Amino acid sequence: MTQTSLNLVTRELVPEDQRMAITDKLFGIYFPLKLEPIIYGITDRMAEQYSGGYWQMHTLSNGGFYMAPSTEDTFNVCCDNQYLGSLSADALGITACLYAYSHLSFTDGRFARVCACHYHRLREYMLDHPEAVAILGATN
Repeated sequence: MTQTSLNLVTRELVPEDQRMAITDKLFGIYFPLKLEPIIYGITDRMAEQYSGGYWQMHTLSNGGFYMAPSTEDTFNVCCDNQYLGSLSADALGITACLYAYSHLSFTDGRFARVCACHYHRLREYMLDHPEAVAILGATN
């Protein structure tokens, strides 16, 4: 095995019947009260054609988590850093989660530390994503 294959972070779809248990374990009450609404709000501001809908949730082999709209659509995005481009729904979700984790990591307390950890875990996964260059453009 190469060093790269040893460090590859993989994702797993969270089954419907485990969504609440997983988000509660990872984020507690902060998921429905803070994290989830911020992710949706960021997505709404970034992608004009986003209009809500069902989201898939993924856990990562490094302990991370992200969610993304459950659609095959590609979204034109305009980000806070002036990035303009298009992202798949999966890449849009990763981008929105990275923004949310970063934002919330600058608050106080344990939840801020949890968000900082999830930011770095998701970023590690994102670096091997097919749209890594676009996601980096949107988030840096």
